[in-house]
Amino acid sequence: MNHHEFDHVREATAAVRALWDKPASVGLILGTGLGALAGEIAADVKIPYSAIPHFPASTVESHAGQLVCGTLAGKTVVALEGRFHLYEGYSAAQVTFPIRVLKELGCSTLIVSNAAGGMNPLHAKGDLIVIEDHINLMGINPLIGPNDERLGPRFPDMIEPYDRTLQDLALRAALEANIVAHRGVYVGVTGPNLETRAEYRYLRAIGADVVGMSTVPEVVVAVHAGMKVLGFSIVTDRCLPDALEPANITEILAVARAAEGKLRTVVTKVLERL
Repeated sequence: MNHHEFDHVREATAAVRALWDKPASVGLILGTGLGALAGEIAADVKIPYSAIPHFPASTVESHAGQLVCGTLAGKTVVALEGRFHLYEGYSAAQVTFPIRVLKELGCSTLIVSNAAGGMNPLHAKGDLIVIEDHINLMGINPLIGPNDERLGPRFPDMIEPYDRTLQDLALRAALEANIVAHRGVYVGVTGPNLETRAEYRYLRAIGADVVGMSTVPEVVVAVHAGMKVLGFSIVTDRCLPDALEPANITEILAVARAAEGKLRTVVTKVLERL
């Protein structure tokens, strides 16, 4: 964290506020699986990241790179359409900067989604995982450096990074909609390569159900900022070391797209009940 971060957050927030002045309550990171939700938001304004001071620029083709401000399921939301990954070359501070801005805009809840490799043999391709906990194997932490007490405490507690009540809401919503969802542990790695068989065995042995290349830094910062977090993974491919097949990115994206409807349903139901 650099000593200018607080000022940068305020400048970015002021730029958004100049175009949109409603008090926000929920922040959304529209990663893989939640992209289609952007279309459901009754948007007051869409602000390209390039128009927001200190925001990093998006490099992934499948991510739009704009802040969508408006209403969804009766809640005032701010959605990040397009997220940043460490494997693109961003620093942990850049990846998580938008979370600080969401908090400053008034968001007390953060909903995040990702595509992940499933290592639990009981989970099928296309299943939803409600993240109950995570393991940080990214080798970085966005909170390293001087701490600004205005943004959060020096040593934030990680006893419940993913809010238990929100998890229960999500699982109940899935059940009512006849959607298969499981609680699971997410392990974050930097990527961009997928894991070796030996690594999958290791990740499974340490207690992870799904593995992905995002989410952990954003959640760490959200917890530091005092936000409640709800996280989802879509199992886009099965990573069982003894039955490993080469990753087919086209197929992975197809599974993610097919699961988008399910995640959209669950998230909308959760928002209605918040």
